[in-house]
Amino acid sequence: MLAAVLTAAIYLVPFTELLAQDGTIYPLDTPEEPNAIPLGTGGVENQPSPETWFLQWGDPMARNISTATLTPFLPDPEKANGTAVIVAPGGGFSWLSMGNEGWEVAEALAAQGIAAFVLKYRLNPTAESLEDFSAWMNRPRTPAPVNSSNTAESTTRSAPPQRNLSNQLEDAEAAYDMIVSRAKEWGVNTDRIGMIGFSAGAGLTMHSTLNSEKMKLAFIGPIYGGMGAVDVPKDAPPMFNVIATDDFLFLGQTGIIESWYNAGIPVEFHLYQNGGHGFGLGNPDRTSNRWFDAFIYWLEVNKFIPSKSAG
Repeated sequence: MLAAVLTAAIYLVPFTELLAQDGTIYPLDTPEEPNAIPLGTGGVENQPSPETWFLQWGDPMARNISTATLTPFLPDPEKANGTAVIVAPGGGFSWLSMGNEGWEVAEALAAQGIAAFVLKYRLNPTAESLEDFSAWMNRPRTPAPVNSSNTAESTTRSAPPQRNLSNQLEDAEAAYDMIVSRAKEWGVNTDRIGMIGFSAGAGLTMHSTLNSEKMKLAFIGPIYGGMGAVDVPKDAPPMFNVIATDDFLFLGQTGIIESWYNAGIPVEFHLYQNGGHGFGLGNPDRTSNRWFDAFIYWLEVNKFIPSKSAG
């Protein structure tokens, strides 16, 4: 699937530009997603525009998503270990980085014997034309105000306004329910269903963990998500958390880690020297490129997947 999308992209932009992976937004024909399963969670209010795709940094991205889907990436039956992971791409709830933070991650998980499921969740409406959307994306941003008090918290920023994630939570819960209902078919142990997300997808992973009364996640992996403190449920799952110091979401905060630690729930935190934001499985010459190996080892040590050294 991913190869087909990128092949289509080559016909839309010069190959040299694709290799350079510049930040320009290019049009991309909507790819076929033959394995995507509609979740039946409804549409998006005040969304007049159809789902469209674009290419940026060499990565296929989708916006104006009104129909949530779940795409399984199942491992070779001989390697399957029964563990499943819901993968939530990021994009500020206005687009989804489907390749970098979705399909590529799911393929890497499946190669480890893990059944992976890419969640294409519903998004906030954006402009119908690519030109207007590009202008909106490139608009000047005003940094969040810094707390000016003369306390130890003076380096923190004001909390952003709370988003309404009811659609996205409903999509995540529907994905979880579908995996449970088809667990036998997909070779999934329902006691070992986890969720990882990137950026906004990390936010959805956390929102699901903190608010869902339906999802019983075995583990979570928010990757370069918000780092503020939260109220941790008593039955919260173990957490694997990743961010880089040069990520604009870091800001020296470790509140979410402290929240998990103070609640007495297992937490592993990887703070990398560099990587920026949106690095997916990794970019050239970044210390953050080894996070996925660490995640797999963390799953082994915590007995969510079999240890490679066993037997």
